[in-house]
Amino acid sequence: MTDPSLSPAGAARLKARHSAERRFRLYGQLAILVALGFLAVLLARVVHQGYSTFWTHSVTMSVYLDPARIDRTDLEGNNFDYLAAGDLLKRLKIKDDALGLASGEAMDLVSRDIGFALLDRIKADSKVIGTTQTLTVPVKANADLYYKGQIRRETPAEDRKLSDRQIDWLDQMKREGMVRGHFNTGFFTRSDSTEPEQAGVLGAVVGSALMLLVAALIAVPTGVLAAVWLEEFAPKGRLSSFIEVNINNLAAVPSIVYGLLGLVLFINWLGFPRSAPLTGGMVLALMSLPTIIIATRASLKSVPPSIREAALGMGASRTQTVFHHVLPQAMPGVMTGVILALAHALGETAPLLMIGMVAFTPGLPETLQSAASVLPVQIFIWENAAEAAFHERTAGAIMVLLAFMIVMNTAAVILRSRFEKRW
Repeated sequence: MTDPSLSPAGAARLKARHSAERRFRLYGQLAILVALGFLAVLLARVVHQGYSTFWTHSVTMSVYLDPARIDRTDLEGNNFDYLAAGDLLKRLKIKDDALGLASGEAMDLVSRDIGFALLDRIKADSKVIGTTQTLTVPVKANADLYYKGQIRRETPAEDRKLSDRQIDWLDQMKREGMVRGHFNTGFFTRSDSTEPEQAGVLGAVVGSALMLLVAALIAVPTGVLAAVWLEEFAPKGRLSSFIEVNINNLAAVPSIVYGLLGLVLFINWLGFPRSAPLTGGMVLALMSLPTIIIATRASLKSVPPSIREAALGMGASRTQTVFHHVLPQAMPGVMTGVILALAHALGETAPLLMIGMVAFTPGLPETLQSAASVLPVQIFIWENAAEAAFHERTAGAIMVLLAFMIVMNTAAVILRSRFEKRW
């Protein structure tokens, strides 16, 4: 409703201002919708490509350990995969050809894990030789993709990894109940492997955890103490202003520069091992320090001066005032900044590639100096692999990484909302 006391020109200006405000709100809402749309498309694409990672197929087989075909003096030299392939053909009532081509194709349907499982059973008890052993192992990656519908019979034979005969065998195995689908627990309990069906993220998750532990132990106390000194104790002058400006600049430095610094400082000069959680954690600690310092200083500034004045008025020293009264009040903001900085460090790939953290690690890292992989680098390696099944696992690993980051960011929001004090 227009104020009658306004002149026509004033009323026109007021109407134009209200229109501008409505347009501004509309632009803001559109910007949020566009951002949410891009996020939804990204998440939908990752989930669509990676959800099948968490579902896999296994085959149950009975293998006769023929004593005539097993060299007891050299168990490692026996081809147990070929032995299992022969029994699979017998189960399917298929006669092998003279060149053994059928056995070779059958071997490409069952994971090489069956050979290691048979070897382990014989090593544990050699009396199993001459008996029939029943095992349940994953199917090969391409066979798994066929059962998931990602390899189709209608595709021309030259464009798919499975032959017509192999697809017929897979259908027969399914009809006879040899194959079953189930949740892919191996994706979370195994480490990296050259075989896609045996590859998992456990080693990368453990490596990421160790690396974040090193980064937190270095960056958190150093960053918080540096922020406390700059905000509460440093004399205001050119030196403190110079330090403050450079810390703000360091927060904007590309992460790959920190990787180069780590390569020169920690590996080439100090001789730290490549691809180790210790080295990676120190590089990420350097990268996280500016963010932690800036967040801590902002939290300290938000504490009212009356808290400091009251403590000093009661006879507390400057140090007691800061560490007994000011810092505890600022702790929610400090914790939020720390979690966000570490969550950002968790997703970094470029600095870790620069320090050579691309080692193939089929097991778990035993120490902080052992070779290890981390989730972002594991994703990078799998995406560049030739096997199509690794691309499926790439999206699955991205979902695991996003879950970690969502948990850490949610923790930051909860801590801030629960402990934050409004003055």
